[in-house]
Amino acid sequence: MVVTSNGEEVQEQIKSEYDRKSELKAFDDTKTGVKGLVDAGVTKIPRIFIHDKSKLNDISMTSPVASLFSVPIIDFEGVDKGSAQRAGIIKKVRDACEKLGFFRVVNHGIANYLMDDMIDGVRKFHEQDTEVKQGFYSLDVTRKFKYFSNFDLYAGPATNWRDTISCIMASQPPDLQELPAVCRIRTP
Repeated sequence: MVVTSNGEEVQEQIKSEYDRKSELKAFDDTKTGVKGLVDAGVTKIPRIFIHDKSKLNDISMTSPVASLFSVPIIDFEGVDKGSAQRAGIIKKVRDACEKLGFFRVVNHGIANYLMDDMIDGVRKFHEQDTEVKQGFYSLDVTRKFKYFSNFDLYAGPATNWRDTISCIMASQPPDLQELPAVCRIRTP
């Protein structure tokens, strides 16, 4: 191999030796997600998590555009009080979904203790022993409750540095035994 002054040939060899599928499979086979990497003491971000700079958006989070950004807050107060009020709320939800992809809901009628228990359950799930979490790890879309890192792990251009738990409640909620013990909501 010839090394040029700008290192082009060296880069090409490194790119050709990288086996993304094997690295993805090795990560997936651990069934421990990103937290498993952190718990194992990883000191360098694995290549599967590094996004191609040429595909990233040029807007920096310190740009003036980013400083103008705010999460839409949609008030559900009165959603059941009449068709006009309901239609207005539905329009706000639709607009937020189409323009941004997310929003915050207030006055939704879910008790604060339930919201607090939900957040506590998620935190406790991720803090459990690895062996317990591994039993829930899956990319199977038919499972009611699952733990995974990226739903598109093998199809996406880069892996996202995240772990996720997902619980499908519609049309039939999961049996209580399908849920991790730390995620079962207790009544006050």
